[in-house]
This record gives sequence, C-alpha cells and structure tokens, in this order.
Amino acid sequence: MGNDGVGLVTTEYLTIERPLSLESGRTLDRLTIAYETYGKLSQAADNAVLLLHALSGDAHAAGRHSPTDTKTGWWDDMVGPGRAFDTDRYFVICSNVLGGCKGTTGPSSTNPETGGPFGLSFPVITIADMIEVQNLLIQHLGIERLLAVAGGSMGGMEAIQWVLSYPAKVGSAIVIAASLSQSAQNIALHEVGRQAIMSDPNWRGGHYYGGPTPSWGLAVARMVGHISYLSDRSMQTKFGRNLRNNGGAYAFDFSEEFEVQGYLEHQGLSFVKRFDANSYLYITKAIDYFAIDHADAVHAFATSEADLLAISFSSDWLYPAATVKEVVKAARGAGRRASYCEVPSDYGHDAFLLEAKTQTPIISAFLRNQEARTWPIESIYI
Repeated sequence: MGNDGVGLVTTEYLTIERPLSLESGRTLDRLTIAYETYGKLSQAADNAVLLLHALSGDAHAAGRHSPTDTKTGWWDDMVGPGRAFDTDRYFVICSNVLGGCKGTTGPSSTNPETGGPFGLSFPVITIADMIEVQNLLIQHLGIERLLAVAGGSMGGMEAIQWVLSYPAKVGSAIVIAASLSQSAQNIALHEVGRQAIMSDPNWRGGHYYGGPTPSWGLAVARMVGHISYLSDRSMQTKFGRNLRNNGGAYAFDFSEEFEVQGYLEHQGLSFVKRFDANSYLYITKAIDYFAIDHADAVHAFATSEADLLAISFSSDWLYPAATVKEVVKAARGAGRRASYCEVPSDYGHDAFLLEAKTQTPIISAFLRNQEARTWPIESIYI
C-alpha cells in the first residue's frame, strides 16, 4: 500500500435474515449491508475504528475499486498508512447507511413482498436505526468494543448516536462539523430539496424505477445542498461575478451566464448519476429527526467511558462552532474527557472533507492517546 493509501479495495456485503425493528414501529424482515474494511483487525480485536459517512457518502471511504478508477473513496486523504486513520495501526470499517443507494437496503432495493423496488413503501428511518444496522455489522466482524467512531456532518451525528445507543461499545467518538440536533434553518434547506424532487413530474409518488427518473428535481436539491456546504468567501474567491461568455457582457436572458450557475448545474447533474432521489428524501428526513437534548447527551456520556474529540471549522455556517461546542459541553458535563479544536478554513462545511492536512495531526494524536489510554491533549481554540 505504501504512500498510495490503501490501494485496491472491494466492497463486501452482509445479509441479515432476521427482522430489524425500527423506531417508527415498522420492521424490515431482511437486510443487506454494504461495507469496506482497511487494515487488519488485531488479535484482541481492540483496534477497530468505524467511519461514518455523510448524506451523500457510502461505504467506499478509501482506495480504488479498480486500477482504472478515476476517483478514490470519499475520505481517501484521511485513510491509509501514516494518515489520520492509520491502517498500519487500525482496522478501519465503513458501511453504507440504512436507506442508502450504494448496496445497503434502501428505497431502491427489492421489496421481497412485491418483487419490485420498495419506493415509498420503504419505512421512514432515523439515525438511531442506522446505528442498529451498523451494530449488526460490528457483531458480524467479531468486535465487542470499537476503539473509536468517527464522522463528519451526518457522520458526526451517527457518532453521537453510537454513544447514546451503545455506550459500552464505544471507546471514543470523533465528532466533526455536527451538532446535537438539526436546526430549523437546516430542516428548511432539506425541505426545499425534498420539494424539488417531489415536484418533478418524473417522481411519480416515488415509483419512477424502470422509467425516467426525477433527475432535475434531484439536481436542484443537490444545488441547494451544495450552496450550504460552501462559504461566502470560498464562492466569492472561486467565482465572484465572473461571466462564462459574451466577452464579459450581460446576455440579458435567463441563460447560465455566471460561472457559479454553471458550477451548480454541474454539481447537480453529476450527483444524479450516482444517487437515488428517494434515498435523498429518506436520509434528509433521518437527519431532520435527529435531536438529542443536552440532558440526554449528558446522561449518554455519563453511562459510557467514551472520550470525545470535536472539530469545527471557522467558516461552517451549516453547523457553526457554537453548535459543535454543545457536544463538548455535554461530554464535560458528564465528567468525560473532551477536546475541542476550531480549525480556520474558508471551505465552509465541506472543510471536513478537504482539510485533511489540518485534521490529520489532531486525529492521529487523539487515536494514539486512546490506544495508550492517556490524555495529554488540551482543548485547542485556534
């Protein structure tokens, strides 16, 4: 593997044949989980780190599936020998969440009762349901206790939920750009995206499989989401008011004359090629349902032995520093050891995917401390 990261990897699939009860009261009778692993599990099975992906992520966190792949996994700069999640030291796991569209059971999966895709007959899910599915995978891999759970954005919410759901199974939690609950503003942004999808004539009540897909509705949803992942400064630096053509003159029509317009359309249409519109509905709804009040968070940390590392980014207005600090306050309120770092960055919320060089020494030191059960890290306010 060397300096090239984890190299070639293969997605694996686990089928669970027993029923899974969900928070909604519904049940899934059969379940498939897509996952990837990197590194080796120690003989004592005490070096496992579970990575938790964000809304548009999947099980493919690092490496390439074939030598001709043009893209690596979504957190490739962070996973591999000598990287933040050092695969020479840790057994790193990542699975596609319940409700996803990259191998784990979701609305595009086959409903065994009908033989066709679930569509909107798929039950509405929560972050806690996602953790129940991940726990089944961890059990299958023979791991009784995770050294750490780690993720950004929705993945950070999953990390918090792991401490709440399975306090004895989590040695530490790395929460990046995430909060204890989804804000009203963020719920509103998700709702605009969902309405864009459901207003697309091709959505057809979620029963579009086998025919034209609601590609434009999903593209618009992604455009709205993508704006929230960036910062005003990064957009101004990259695009400003630059025009795409006409020699710098206005076209006086409704074409995509600003460069930022073309960028958003590219992001939207690229997303359509790799994501399912119904999965977008289900996963954003799960994020919107996520709400842990301070008292419950304190209780969760109090009943666990989990240390906490929380990281925020200065230009992230989706999950600003103040909301990330609330996670730290809950952990400290329970008497747990918690470290906080605010990283200066112009990348906005997307910084958790882009600021690998800054995050690597922070996360590496934290994980080394977890191995040694020491705590030399102080809270860092940069």
